Order: sequence, then C-alpha cells, then structure tokens
Amino acid sequence: MDNKSFNLVTDPWIKVIEKQSNHERTVSLIELFKSSQSYRQLAGEMHSQDLAVLRLLLAILTTVYTRFDAEGKLYPWLEMGTKGLTVDQEMYDDDGQHDLLATWKSLYQTGHFSAIVTQYLEEYQERFDFFGKQPFYQVTTEDYDAVVPEKKRVAAGKGQVSVKQINRRVSESAHTPAIFASKSGNAKNELPLDELVRWVIAYQNFTGVTDKTKVVTAEKFSNPAGWLYRINPVFVKGESLFETLMLNLVLINTRKSDAEYVFQKPVWEYATVHDYVERRKKQILPDNLAELYTAWSRVLHIEWHDNGQPMIFSAGIPMFAADSALIEPMTTWRRDKKTNEYRPAIKSLQTLGIAMWRNFGQYVKVKQADDIHEPGLVIWLRKLKKAHLIARNAPLILNSVALISDGNATSQSPAAELIDDMQLQADVLFDPETVDYWPTRIEGVIEQTQAVGKDYYHFVSDIGTIRNLEIRPFASAMSAKFYDRLNEPFKEWLAGLTGKDDRDAKINLWKDQLKEITNEAVADVMKSPSPRDIKGISGEKGPLNIFIAKNRLMHNLRKHLDLEKG
Repeated sequence: MDNKSFNLVTDPWIKVIEKQSNHERTVSLIELFKSSQSYRQLAGEMHSQDLAVLRLLLAILTTVYTRFDAEGKLYPWLEMGTKGLTVDQEMYDDDGQHDLLATWKSLYQTGHFSAIVTQYLEEYQERFDFFGKQPFYQVTTEDYDAVVPEKKRVAAGKGQVSVKQINRRVSESAHTPAIFASKSGNAKNELPLDELVRWVIAYQNFTGVTDKTKVVTAEKFSNPAGWLYRINPVFVKGESLFETLMLNLVLINTRKSDAEYVFQKPVWEYATVHDYVERRKKQILPDNLAELYTAWSRVLHIEWHDNGQPMIFSAGIPMFAADSALIEPMTTWRRDKKTNEYRPAIKSLQTLGIAMWRNFGQYVKVKQADDIHEPGLVIWLRKLKKAHLIARNAPLILNSVALISDGNATSQSPAAELIDDMQLQADVLFDPETVDYWPTRIEGVIEQTQAVGKDYYHFVSDIGTIRNLEIRPFASAMSAKFYDRLNEPFKEWLAGLTGKDDRDAKINLWKDQLKEITNEAVADVMKSPSPRDIKGISGEKGPLNIFIAKNRLMHNLRKHLDLEKG
C-alpha cells in the first residue's frame, strides 16, 4: 500500500442525492463545493455520519470565508506576512462583522460557492490524502509510537479497534457480538475505501469508551466519548445542500457582538501531530469553530494488510469539557443547578420518545429571562433575519440528529439513532417581543398539550388498574402512542404559522384538533370493552370503570383547554 493514494480533495468519497434526478452520487470535496446547489442532501450510511461530514465541510468553509471574501480577496483587516496571517484588530472592530456578513450575503445571493474554496483545498491537498505522509484523520507509525506507552506501540499489535466497531451500523466490540447488525461474519469487517473514510470521520465524533489505549500524559484521564456524543445536535436543513451549508455557516461570534477576530485552525492546519496532541493534552476548549468541528477523540493509525484490509490502532486523547462550551452552536443547553454551569442537554434512551417540539423552549428563546441559552445556530439565524439576509417568510427547518449511547459508562456503544425536525417561518421564530410574541404563545400551547398528555396518561393508568395490568409499562406505552398521534399534526400546525396570524384563532384551531385526536385515542381504548371494564372495581376513590375513567379525562380536557379562550 506504500504508493497508494486516496485524496479526499479530488477522489469521490462523499455520498449525495442529486436534486434533479434524486439519484445517489459519490463526489470529491472539489465536486461537492462546485455543485452543492445541485445536490439535495448528504446521503451516507447514517444521518449521524452525515452530520459528522457536514461539520467537516463547514470547517473548510468557515476557515476559507473568515479569511477571504466571496471574490477570493483577503479581508482588508488581515495581512499575510512571513509568519502567516495577522489581524488589524482595530480595523476588524470597525468593519469586520459587516464584511463577513457581506460575504455571506454575496454567496447566498449568487447561489454557489466561489473558486477560493477550491484554491484552499488545493493548497492543503497533501493533508487530505488518506495514505499521505500525514494521512487524513490519522497518524503515521512513528507519530503513533511517539505518543503512546512503549508496550502499546504498533509493533506490539495492541490497542486495535476493528472496522466492525468503527462502522456505527454494526458497532461490535471484541467482547460483545452485534447480533442484529446489518452484516454478519467476516463481512462486518469489510468496507469499500470511500465508506471507511466516512466512518473514520464519524467515529472521531461518535466514539464510545470500550478501547483502553491512551496517549501518555502527566495526569491520568479517562478515554473520552466523541464530541457529538456529548451534545444534543441541532442544525438547519435547507432545500439544497448549498442552502444547508450556508444556513449553518456561522461566520461571526453569535454571543458577543464585540468579540475579537479569531483565526480558524482545523486539525489539518496543525504543523505536526505532536503539536495537536500537546494542545489537546491541555484540555483547552477551542476558540474557533473549525478546530471544534474537526476535534479528534482518538489518535488513529491504520496498518494495511496485503489483501487491502485495514488494521486500526486507536489511542484516546484528553477531551475539553462540555461545561460552558458555548462556542458550540449546534446544541441545546441546560443549566446545572448545583454549579450554575451550562451543559448540553443530551438525549438519552429515557428521553428517546420526546419529540423536539415538546422541548420548544430549549431551541427558541421564549422569555427574555430564560435561563436556558438558545443554540448558537438559532442566534446566528436571528442575526441573518435582522440583517434582512433571509426572507421574513422563509421556512426554517431545525433538524436534530442524535446517536444515543446505551448509557453504560464502560462502553457508551450506540443504542439508537434519533432523527427529528421542527419547521417554523422566520417571522414566527424571530417574532418581535410583543404581548403577542409567537414563541411565548407557542410555549403556552405546548404546556396545554402536555397537560392533556398527562390527563391521557392518568386515563390509561385507570384502565390498567381496572384490567389488573402492570400500570406503569401499560400507561407509558399507551402514552407514547398518544404522542405519536400528536407529533405530525402539531408539527404541521407549527409549520403553518405566520407572523401575521391572529394568534388566538390559530391556537384555537390546534385546540380543536387536539380534542379530536384525544377523542379518537379514547375511542380506540374503549373499543370492545370486557365485562370487567364495564362492571369496574372498587378503587381508593370509589367505584371505577371505563366510563368513569373517560368522564374524568373529559373533565380535565375541558379544564386544560379552556384556560385560554380566543
């Protein structure tokens, strides 16, 4: 394999869907950036893999367009010297954010990326070769041996992870077979080269903790999970891949309007692997998005068998803390009541069935005094709307893609992939804060809807009691089905809102639909009642049968939905 080359800049490895034909294609980085407007979306093996690739693409774009404008000219507040780029901070303070937004506007209106992206990729092409002298997202034997304990060096053959473990559709460790995987036997360890590249990128973002080899550090540390495993990912989906990339292309600090200019430094711009690992040993939170988007969780080295199959060595490196990592734009946040630190509101198996809209206030600022930070991406969209760079009636689709771990502290293997979305018009999402502020009214509707959800849970708990069933599993399963009925209608209601709506009229439309859905769910439960359902039982609060249970629900339904009258 010594003379082999697979360069991500020029060789096809990214799967996309063409807009016009809906056919799948595999393209190189240069092809993708030249024709992103012609592609509908990324189309890898999993949505979480696509998210990891999307962030890599954004790292490239963020690096390029914070240095050069849409015409490929270096910004006037930057200067290229013998030691690299320097910034005139005073000039940036005066004009920098305006210039960056002007670049964004120019690209968005033109409808495609400019030639400077290709020029950048060609300049760094050597760093994107999967088999290069400094192989992409990997290290050489010498570099690997230099950072791990002597007994873990490549020649010892220890510290390996198999292809079937990196492939997140299998995720099989050496000790726990994946019985229901999409492949079986030896096929679990076989991948075409382009797919292996995609999984290596995904694995750096969604790493479990089953592997034990670590780089040598002065202080002990635990092997970390991948960064995307530690957040609740949210991004914006556009009508084309170009639009998706543009809407997620954050070019300015979203939280500090007076922030200084920060140089972007993706992992491939580090001079050596040693420099990068030494930086990571300090567990310093990146101050730039390109570095954050390309953060490694493992130092990987690949040896190649004569038959072309890879042998992958993996060593953990210290990860910066997620607490108060507010530079991360693609996550929701929650405040830790003990420490007052903001942490990503991570999805778990216990919250798997809770749709995005039910946590609306985590994604959108509902009240000025909210103690939950909006995702940086939503703040970025608000800036674009305020600058009139996106239309007031533009449909904005917030997407969530989460690979959820099994919750086991010693493995954190993938257990489920959750994909959800929530569409709102820009005027609704960023409504001026008035008495009729849409986000506050929407949050009120969600609270009423979830109150009805609790009423329904109590109703099916009563049914479970009457039927002498295990109440909690029965009620939880029935409640999940109830919310399944609600999810699509509520999302359609959200997507149909506009800034010009009569709020009360729109809210009453949803209340009517909610009553109808609830009645349908109740009718399904009460079909073909048994003699015991009708006769009932003697409960703690008196006689209880299905008709009494229904009457209680209907009373609570009227009470909760009549709190706000149009």
